[in-house]
Amino acid sequence: MKFVQEFREGSAARRYARAIAAITTRPWTLMEVCGGQTHAILRFGIDRLLPPEITLIHGPGCPVCVTPLELIDKALAIARRPEVVFCSFGDMLRVPGSSGDLQGVKALGGDVRVVYSPLDAVALAQRLPEREVVFFAVGFETTAPANAMAVLRARSLGLRNFSILVAHVLVPPAMEAILASPRCRVQGFLAAGHVCTVTGYAGYDRLARTYRVPIVVTGFEPLDLLQGIYMCVRQLEEGRAEVENQYARSVRREGNTEAQRVMAEVFEVSDRQWRGIGEIPQSGLALRAPYRMFDAERRFGLTVRCAAEPAECIAGLVLQGVHTPPECPAFGTRCTPETPLGAPMVSAEGACAAYYRFRGPPEGRGRDGDYR
Repeated sequence: MKFVQEFREGSAARRYARAIAAITTRPWTLMEVCGGQTHAILRFGIDRLLPPEITLIHGPGCPVCVTPLELIDKALAIARRPEVVFCSFGDMLRVPGSSGDLQGVKALGGDVRVVYSPLDAVALAQRLPEREVVFFAVGFETTAPANAMAVLRARSLGLRNFSILVAHVLVPPAMEAILASPRCRVQGFLAAGHVCTVTGYAGYDRLARTYRVPIVVTGFEPLDLLQGIYMCVRQLEEGRAEVENQYARSVRREGNTEAQRVMAEVFEVSDRQWRGIGEIPQSGLALRAPYRMFDAERRFGLTVRCAAEPAECIAGLVLQGVHTPPECPAFGTRCTPETPLGAPMVSAEGACAAYYRFRGPPEGRGRDGDYR
């Protein structure tokens, strides 16, 4: 476990926690953007190491959770077609649409397959020229380059039976929507390190300056998170609002310029609906005109009626940091991993799933010995 255990060393974590307590003079509320960070915080009990003045709230950085209900319904409609092989990452199979989920479609005979790369779906299209192979292209800036590569690969192979259902969203517009909301509680951000590995972090300068909010690019291991929190609190205590990089072993200011080039070749920025949040201008990606022959929505001419979210699910408020999962009346009772009302309860990066797994349902039963 070299290069992992070093970032989980208990005595170093306790020293960081004491250092945070030593510089904290008043209450501060910080948001970790990524669901992977949320899971690490709860798994390792990071929040319980912090002084009581520091409150962590959870952000919209779970790509599965923010994929809108309308797109899930379109995925279901495509997957039910007899000529289609519908490919997806495993996380998406249990996400509820308004008429079931992809796992249910598979159980009823639909050809729904889990793949580990969009290039797997391209290879499948090569092997099955008589079938229509569709890949569910979900995710933030982290997965968009690989999906762009799949489109370029399909074009180079001359494939006519491959397409993608595009559900890409972008992180900075979501952070700005949260900051501009009258319900905003965020005083500092822990930005998602893997997103910044692709995009860099120069684009966050305007947000930090405009909204007077510190933004610290942060990794995912316990010492990453504690150091990121320390850097964020130090800025707040000193009255600064700057962009700093805790995750320097992976992130450069300019990011991965080749990945950015591939993304820009295939995709263009568009308005996008976020599940539970609504439309955020210029927060998504769509295929550029030369590549729209690979757009599954156009290929299948979908007209899916926009369905309403379950009224008792407060996932949208959780994703904006307005509430935490245990504050939801349905958490752990009417909404469980087996019977989810919203995507955050079934996604591997969902905040509700993190609380359920590591803190247990309301009656307090432990669910996982990994939590301490």
